[in-house]
Amino acid sequence: MANILIAYSTTDGHTLEICQRIQQTIKSPHQVTLLPIADCSANDLPSFDTIVIGASIRYGKHQPRVTAFVNQNAHILDSKANAFFSVNVVARKPEKNTPATNPYLQRFLKQILWKPKHLAVFAGKLNYPSYRFIDRIMIRMIMWITHGPTDTNKVYEFTDWKQV
Repeated sequence: MANILIAYSTTDGHTLEICQRIQQTIKSPHQVTLLPIADCSANDLPSFDTIVIGASIRYGKHQPRVTAFVNQNAHILDSKANAFFSVNVVARKPEKNTPATNPYLQRFLKQILWKPKHLAVFAGKLNYPSYRFIDRIMIRMIMWITHGPTDTNKVYEFTDWKQV
């Protein structure tokens, strides 16, 4: 039986949904703990056999706490079976939906000390109606520039759940 940690950083909740799906697919008898990165303690990490970290992108960057967490705990993470995945809307494009071709993941990997053993990129979700006014306008402008959906009355989910 493996003791698995799935730690996550989410902006609008979609990364948590993906983590919950991963948690559901891991079969018994494994023990899976799901925690926000903010609640993960370096003292607790050694008790896990496997550590999976999922992080969302907003305005082209992972949250600073993700970079800080993996850099502060790189030696522990490297000593375990581990994986990292990034959730971002640019991954909706076939030419940017792999670890090797996703610019946000590639930039993140250059900023961290940890070398994840397994990597993944999942396309995210646009939930225009839930965004604050300024975020709705900024994200709409980014989508217009990148030829994405711009109807701010709709929700667009790009996640390939089979890939997850």
